[in-house]
Amino acid sequence: MREEPRALQALLSCTLRLWSPLLVMTQNVPPDSSPNADITPSTAGEPASTTLSGGRDDLFASPLSDPGLFRFDASVASVFPDMINRSVPGYATVVGMTGTLAAQHARPGSRIYDLGCSWGASLLSAAREPACDRCDLIGIDNSKAMLEQASSHLAQFPEASRIELQRADVLDTPLDNASVVIMNYTLQFIPIEQREALLKRIREAMMPGDVLILSEKLTLPDPRLNEYLIDLHHDFKRQQGYSDLEIAQKRQALEDVLVPETREAHVARLNAVGFSRCDVWFQCLNFGSLIAIA
Repeated sequence: MREEPRALQALLSCTLRLWSPLLVMTQNVPPDSSPNADITPSTAGEPASTTLSGGRDDLFASPLSDPGLFRFDASVASVFPDMINRSVPGYATVVGMTGTLAAQHARPGSRIYDLGCSWGASLLSAAREPACDRCDLIGIDNSKAMLEQASSHLAQFPEASRIELQRADVLDTPLDNASVVIMNYTLQFIPIEQREALLKRIREAMMPGDVLILSEKLTLPDPRLNEYLIDLHHDFKRQQGYSDLEIAQKRQALEDVLVPETREAHVARLNAVGFSRCDVWFQCLNFGSLIAIA
């Protein structure tokens, strides 16, 4: 039965491919200038050019009179791999295991969607799984700049020929015959009142045993424990080289744009739209990933 993993060992495997050039970018050169996983202040400029591996994220390194609201523009697209790896604890594990999870549920002739695909890391992870060979791989993002970076970056890999990128709003995109839907750090940028309708459309595009992989920043019901995890996350970012100024300015820019919810709220909503079972399979600090089985 496809609703259960084929082998526990498959879900626990985390191979060296997690540390491929797609997932871990440790470049030290600065960028040429300065809904997905991280965004940028509206005051940032446009980059002149960028390498395939992206630049280093210093978008908030200098004092800004007004950080503005985050948006998915060319500046963040040019530094996205560095930004996401240094901002989200456990990101490389989630992306690598996304392929493993997708392989457990991929149906030949079906589609694997990545909603808010950014640079296409999760789709590439799925494309490398033999079980996904006979599936259509479709990445959807509403940011032109992000898709341009994704296209250039994925061109390095032979699996790119199997990945289709589409510029569209995930709230409007038709979904059909979806054995796997990936939403890694996307739903948190969608207004709360629109989240249930989107998840309902995803469920309606699935057959029993298909899977949604949903990764999100989480908040905890206990306010003191929630603040404790937020402080630990800031410590994590300091360990990655972000300054207190960068952390503070980015947090200000994210207010009312990235709206996290509790694990309980996610599970209740997923059950309400028709998923048969769901829960967190991975969590590091206040970032978690859930699986929801149709």
